[in-house]
Amino acid sequence: MTTSTGPRTTGDEARVDARLDDLLAGVVARNPGEPEFHQAVAEVVRSLVPVLVRNPRYLDDRIIEQLVEPDRTISFRVNWVDDRGEIHVNRGYRVQMSSSIGPYKGGLRFHPSVNAGLLKFLAFEQTLKDSLTTLPMGGAKGGSDFDPRGRSESEIRRFCQSFMTELYPYIGEFTDVPAGDIGVGQREIGYLFGQYKRITRRFVGSLTGKGINWGGSRIRQEATGYGAVYFGREVLAARGDGFEGKTCLVSGSGNVAQFTVEKLTDLGATVVTLSDSDGFVHDPAGVDREKLEWVKELKNGRRGRIREYAERFPDAVYTAAVPGGANPLWAVPAGCAFPCATQNEIGGADAAALVANGVRLVVECANMPTVPEGVDRLMAAGVLFAPSKAANAGGVAVSGLEMTQDMEHLQWTAAEVDARLQDIMRRIHDQVAATADEYGVPGNLATGANIAGFVKVADAMLDESPI
Repeated sequence: MTTSTGPRTTGDEARVDARLDDLLAGVVARNPGEPEFHQAVAEVVRSLVPVLVRNPRYLDDRIIEQLVEPDRTISFRVNWVDDRGEIHVNRGYRVQMSSSIGPYKGGLRFHPSVNAGLLKFLAFEQTLKDSLTTLPMGGAKGGSDFDPRGRSESEIRRFCQSFMTELYPYIGEFTDVPAGDIGVGQREIGYLFGQYKRITRRFVGSLTGKGINWGGSRIRQEATGYGAVYFGREVLAARGDGFEGKTCLVSGSGNVAQFTVEKLTDLGATVVTLSDSDGFVHDPAGVDREKLEWVKELKNGRRGRIREYAERFPDAVYTAAVPGGANPLWAVPAGCAFPCATQNEIGGADAAALVANGVRLVVECANMPTVPEGVDRLMAAGVLFAPSKAANAGGVAVSGLEMTQDMEHLQWTAAEVDARLQDIMRRIHDQVAATADEYGVPGNLATGANIAGFVKVADAMLDESPI
């Protein structure tokens, strides 16, 4: 339901910029101590100037002010008992950001870094990401500062059960459908779902990422990594290129990194790096299928550290991380980079190193892994930049497909789900690229993603009533 007021002018842009200055100052003042949220909002809002000039009603009805304020933030205490009988107390959260285009949708993260501000940033990004998938899903994020590392199976189960006992009144198949995220895999989803079912006496699609034998979808574990590679393939294909023969850098070594490596290998690329919080390995021969299976057992089974890769494969070199410094992983010569670890892992110096060492495509697999200065440096150098809210939407897209299968009491084959995922990632790319063209920034997929995601949510908010 957008309306146009004619071509934009420099004066219009200046007035919009001044309004956005005030808006962003208000976001910082109202949300102190939440730098990730400030960064995410500023990155999106600054790119909206042309659409706000063209459609002033978004400003008049204060759509952005509404969008950056969660519908609700739920905070609760989680008590649980360890194997020694000692009581522990953690904090649990669910930030329900926007349900304008569908039920709240977004993962649960169990990690010591979790706090309300971090989840608000992730929920804001999730809202725009879910909008881009073309599926009817709103945005949310949740989790706890509980650290599953070093905890026994029984301790993790008891924590999940206590967490769901507090969360369950706020979720449901038509209300809010959480999924997994860092620290929450299929095992944790199983414990959470079992407790939800035990309390509510309902077997419904209240969570996604479930096991294949109890309502899950095929390709769900692979979806974020596969989807990012499919998006990167579309970026290259639009320029008559592909992954065949390219050397690629991948950070991280968890689920997303593993399946990013798997699909890149399938498409003829050679991945030469993996990492964790301790450091990274560089394997010039490449992480082939056999080595990848070993990594999966290392990380998913034994919960080991990536330095063991260099012990198992002597041609690889392990480099320990230096806290606070540039990451030498991004200085390894390559053609493509896939940051899969965490937010803000590519700083300005890292971006400069990527450019200097031949990288011409960066696909963000983690959420906001590149700082604004890094994005600016990459784009100024002509590097093809695929932003996370578009490139890593494959995970939530297949979560949406799992919701559909649950509603219909069906289970599609892996080939069917994979074909749908490829189609969704193709449509996201085409939508983002077309939006960038429409607003005069051809090839700027970051701006295209921000505008396309925003417009769909904003128009739904106006249709449903701006107040």
